[in-house]
Amino acid sequence: MGAVIVGITVLALANIAITELADPAHLFEVAASSEVIGSILLTFCAGANAVLLLVIFGTPLAYVLARSRPSRFKEVVESVVDIPLILPHTVAGLLVYLLFMRRGWLGAPLAEIGLAFEDAYPGTVVAMLFVASPFFINSMREGFEKVPVHLENVARTLGAGTFTTFRTVTLPLSLRHMFNGAILAWGRAIGEFAAVIMIAYYPFIISTLIYYSFTTDGIHTSRSIAFVVIVISFAVFYLLRRMTRYLGRYDDRV
Repeated sequence: MGAVIVGITVLALANIAITELADPAHLFEVAASSEVIGSILLTFCAGANAVLLLVIFGTPLAYVLARSRPSRFKEVVESVVDIPLILPHTVAGLLVYLLFMRRGWLGAPLAEIGLAFEDAYPGTVVAMLFVASPFFINSMREGFEKVPVHLENVARTLGAGTFTTFRTVTLPLSLRHMFNGAILAWGRAIGEFAAVIMIAYYPFIISTLIYYSFTTDGIHTSRSIAFVVIVISFAVFYLLRRMTRYLGRYDDRV
């Protein structure tokens, strides 16, 4: 029964692949376009920047959620973290826009120091960060929860401080979850469309470029761009998934 889901995906990929490979000259022309290459690089880099910020700010939050005792406050915080999962993408984009626009609570003071978000690269990054944050934080929280607390206690009895224990014991044992969470967050970030265009229609990320191409040139060019993105994304994520087979495998016994 599960093959039905895989079969639908394979059929969809085969449908676009057969059509595009029937006209390789046009496909190569689109793939070699500086606009397409630049948009793909912009999308991947913005997604990577969003994930980097999540690693820096989301990892401590995930650890606190994993180690704190059950309480109503903890449940509220976990619910707030999960909000981007249940919101329509346009609502998520509107929230980001209202907060980071030139007159927004954060956008206004940041604009005073020259950091603009509307139709700018930082706006793309912050929109991607917002929608991708639950994927990384929840993955890291589950990873931290699987690390036995007694290992941390042993490290502390041997003289390690809180940060040293976290750096040398907890974090290494959660490295695979961090990597998986980063992959999920990055995939979610680079696939975002509605939240990004609400605050940063320009510069074009790849999903915006496909939409723009579809509305201006029709299905022919937009389909070719989509196929290029599918091939590149599949190759990148396949390599990343292969890496997870070896990352932290010696710690699986814990």
